[in-house]
Amino acid sequence: MTSQTTGQLEPPVLAHLPLRDDLRGLTPYGAPQLDVPVRLNTNENSYDVPEPVAAAITEAVAAQARHLNRYPDREFTALREALAGYLGHGLRPEQVWAGNGSNEVLQHVLQAFGGPGRTALGFTPAYSMHPIISAGTGTAWVDGVRGMPGDPFTLDAGRTAAQVAEHDPDVVFLCSPNNPTGTALGLDVVEAVYDASRGMVVVDEAYAEFARSGTPSALTLLPGRERLVVTRTMSKAFTLAGARLGYLAADPAVCDAFRLVRLPYHLSSLTQAAAVAAIEHVDALLATVEAIKEQRDRLMAELPRLGLAPVPSDANFVLFGGLADEHATWRDLLAHGVLVRDVGLPHHLRVTAGTPEETTAFLTALEKALKQVPDGSPATTEDPR
Repeated sequence: MTSQTTGQLEPPVLAHLPLRDDLRGLTPYGAPQLDVPVRLNTNENSYDVPEPVAAAITEAVAAQARHLNRYPDREFTALREALAGYLGHGLRPEQVWAGNGSNEVLQHVLQAFGGPGRTALGFTPAYSMHPIISAGTGTAWVDGVRGMPGDPFTLDAGRTAAQVAEHDPDVVFLCSPNNPTGTALGLDVVEAVYDASRGMVVVDEAYAEFARSGTPSALTLLPGRERLVVTRTMSKAFTLAGARLGYLAADPAVCDAFRLVRLPYHLSSLTQAAAVAAIEHVDALLATVEAIKEQRDRLMAELPRLGLAPVPSDANFVLFGGLADEHATWRDLLAHGVLVRDVGLPHHLRVTAGTPEETTAFLTALEKALKQVPDGSPATTEDPR
């Protein structure tokens, strides 16, 4: 059955199927995919792939198409070499792993180091797929506490390490910049968590390219830390969300562990060719990053003028609070053709930094929405989420 409001397939009733008990009652990940003029809800890059890069990718994929009768390079050698060169920090190809989106890479981490009888610890609000992938691999999820007095979204090194020591997890998830708050971590937090942990420590850096100048990367901490993993993606800054290519850097032994759990030939020849071609044109692809950061900073400056409180962001999005009714505001923005993200935080919404025109459309629609529902009462009754 198809939902009339979202256009997405509704899940069938599962009660009569022999589903795993630990999956019963869970809901799948599902950001709305609606056909609206301004889509600012999933942190995609609003800019199309530059034409020269698109041509290079097309040529590379076409060259592989003639040989699809053969399995792809199981070790994705050329791609690992290209990714290691892009990341720098003295990384070698044998320290790089890749998958079909960073979610598959994270799944490999949990398949290898999580699983039944093991636990993963994260600090919410954070990336919602961390607990979902944990559940899918049979890994018990532990919800850590984020924040400190006067600052609900910060992770303090001492308090965070104390939670790691208390729960003794097999896998710890950290995000820098964090989704949905946009806040970056100091390396002291990563170091403290690593020292307090006996298990794997994963630093999710999906939005690292958008960080403000001087923001450190956990890649600098990899030497001598064989249990540290730093994940990245080509979905955001690289404008390649549709290509589904995520990757990580870690000790070579960690990558060996992933070979035990990955599916055979998990990266297609077409995916590998497209990703390598994209990295060969990295400067052209990343040319939009500064423009997006300008719009993020514009949002940070404009939202307080509407009486709202944006959280300082090192990502390509802004979480903002101060809404009387975030659900009503979300619906009213949608009625004006603007789709943002309700991340489940009371009085908050999250908006992706897009093009200048999209930012203007969002701010104009938001101002109208705030005037329509000054008391927080919904102006519309249909919720297509």
